[in-house]
Amino acid sequence: MSKKVKKQVSSTSFSLSRLFDKISTTKPSALVISIIVLAYAIFLFGGGLYTITSKPLPAYYTSSGFIFIYPELGGQFVSDSIIAVTLYAIGFVGLLAVYQSTKYAYKPRQAYMMLVIGVALLLLAYIFLEDAILIKTGS
Repeated sequence: MSKKVKKQVSSTSFSLSRLFDKISTTKPSALVISIIVLAYAIFLFGGGLYTITSKPLPAYYTSSGFIFIYPELGGQFVSDSIIAVTLYAIGFVGLLAVYQSTKYAYKPRQAYMMLVIGVALLLLAYIFLEDAILIKTGS
């Protein structure tokens, strides 16, 4: 019985050392690293760090209804962060679509459609971000 236990222990330590070696020598792909960096940048641009540190209200209810965008520049709701992160992500997807449209030189219809979709997403994100800023400044 002791030989069986010793064999299991040695095989377990061997498999753990192989697992550790595999994890320590793994190199993540450039795509994964760039997605993580872009997600982190969008999170920071959207005010995620402020939301984590100051723990603001999710939204505010008045007699006229819910307010999702804080009416001053000095603070924000959690919904402000969610809206901003969503709009930044839409803008980034629009940039990716415009970039992808350049890869279809021999398929002009597909290139044109990707360009139109990308520009539309960029304009949508820009217009709504500007509108959110105007709501915050009170204009």
